[in-house]
Amino acid sequence: MSLKNRSILITGGAGFIGSHLVDALVREEPENLVVVDNLYLGKDENLADAQKLDPSLKIYHQDSSDYNAMKTLMEAEGIDVVFDLAVIPLPACLENPVWTFRHNTDLALCMAELARHDVFKTLIHFSSSEAYGSSIYAPMDEKHPLNGTTPYAASKAAADLMICSYCRTFGIEAAIIRPFNNYGPRQNERSYAGVIPLTIKRILGGEAPIIYGDGQQTRDYLYVTDTAQAAIDIYNTPQTRSKVLNVASGKEVSIEYIIGFIARYMGCKKNIVYQPERPGDVRRHIANVFLAQDMIGFKVKIDFDEGLARTIDWYVSYFNKNPDQ
Repeated sequence: MSLKNRSILITGGAGFIGSHLVDALVREEPENLVVVDNLYLGKDENLADAQKLDPSLKIYHQDSSDYNAMKTLMEAEGIDVVFDLAVIPLPACLENPVWTFRHNTDLALCMAELARHDVFKTLIHFSSSEAYGSSIYAPMDEKHPLNGTTPYAASKAAADLMICSYCRTFGIEAAIIRPFNNYGPRQNERSYAGVIPLTIKRILGGEAPIIYGDGQQTRDYLYVTDTAQAAIDIYNTPQTRSKVLNVASGKEVSIEYIIGFIARYMGCKKNIVYQPERPGDVRRHIANVFLAQDMIGFKVKIDFDEGLARTIDWYVSYFNKNPDQ
């Protein structure tokens, strides 16, 4: 299979992972490339590189959980394939759990229903490793129990189960990519910022880096361009339909290591400040990626230290150019 000459829609395409996926999709030479993003987290500037390469790229600012609006848009654009990344992030659920849970499940349900009614053919849905919760056994394969510890995690698990049920019950053509922790340029640095851009921003502002808890929590990080390519490879492999595939490095790294690396790389002289752990924080994450290796030939192209150095350099340049961010 190939995305060449296809009409493709990316929900959440102005966000962190979404914009890198758009960059990668431009190189696939689709007939039509459409982004839908309500800019809750995304930014139009994230698509600047893609627009230079493909001036015909279309961007719609709307909520992708609105069934009628999305149906009208998809039919007008002749959409064949949807990469579904629209999401309300984890930190939002600590402030507004009901809205976060409902909206994340509504986003996925809308895509599943549109596929059921043949508005488009193929759905590649983005899940989250948060659906697993803390590791019961390691490494965590796709059969690991779904034990999410936050309403966000529960919403992602529920969305996955729902899409799988639509595959079995209604025969929709869908695959689920379950990325572990992504990092790289363009990760949200504002509200709900990830630990890496937030730490870089603190150090640039003359503040001490912060670790919540003891810092021994582990994550499995993957550079964002590796995730984008994996999503394309999943589409190109028909055997992935009705399946969930972990996409990760298969290596765990502690939060303490990450913060320490950033501080050393940036020449920070201030001691790390330890604060109480955050509610629902998972203790250990490390992925088993054998299924992705077997089905799509998945390989990590950028190792963590190299990718983290690239990321720090990008953010230092970004914050220097945008001091008010």
